[in-house]
Amino acid sequence: MSDTLAEQAPPDHEASPPGPTLSPSRAADFMTCPLLYRFRVVDRLPEPPSPAAARGTLVHAVLERLFDEPAAARTPAAARTLLAPQWERLVEAEPALAELFAAETERQAWIDEAAQMLDRYFTLEDPTRIEPSFREMSVTTLLESGLTLRGYVDRLDIAPTGELRIVDYKTGAAPREEYEARALFQMKFYALVLWRTRGTVPRVLQLIYLGNGEIMRYAPDEADLLATERKINALWQAIDRARTSGDWRPRQSRLCDWCSYQALCPVFGGTPPPLPESALPESALPESALPESALPESALPELAVAEPV
Repeated sequence: MSDTLAEQAPPDHEASPPGPTLSPSRAADFMTCPLLYRFRVVDRLPEPPSPAAARGTLVHAVLERLFDEPAAARTPAAARTLLAPQWERLVEAEPALAELFAAETERQAWIDEAAQMLDRYFTLEDPTRIEPSFREMSVTTLLESGLTLRGYVDRLDIAPTGELRIVDYKTGAAPREEYEARALFQMKFYALVLWRTRGTVPRVLQLIYLGNGEIMRYAPDEADLLATERKINALWQAIDRARTSGDWRPRQSRLCDWCSYQALCPVFGGTPPPLPESALPESALPESALPESALPESALPELAVAEPV
């Protein structure tokens, strides 16, 4: 998640090195559709807020703030109490969110859905027994290839023995088995960054799906993370080829139904705008601070970049 929240761990590097950077969200954009990546990173075209993305941001914010409470006070009622003030804070930071709902009844139904997700969280974990080491933790590392990886980890739990557990909250439903690779790629991305910066392979990667109340757990090893690093480097090479050639071709899928750029997409009869001058072949493509994708978490494609041998 890329929501800016008050209590945020300092990044592992105070400033990112110059050169290209990549986050899990932007990697997912390119794997979903190179033209989507171009619109977001190269053209930096604005997108209207969506109820799904806003709900995800709100639920994440509440779960982060919940751990400010003493352990015994981390109850479903306490979480619901946090909804209104966190929504007000988000609207203050992004006034356009206030225009998402045409009527108060519509907004209240949306809030109720968020409350149900929070209630579901308590059926999956007991927050009175958890003391996170970091929440909304900024992580950054520079690979030997010169590519900087960055992102935000929802929660990092560190055991007294030093073992790491990376936790990510998802407000969608758990993906079908054939799509699990995409979700795990994001978590392996974070695990790779933490391994490179802390020297420890995380013991558990844990995805908590609040849409349908499931938990996915995975125990990575060094071979997993080395393969992930090769995959990321191959992905960046594909992005760099698209930048050099100017060929950001669209990839049609059922996710197109949720894309806010249909009017500019050739698949739907649109014409992309001219590439900005800053996208010249000799220029690197550092990422701007972009929000997480609003595409449904349960309907994402498998990885489209082949791992090099």
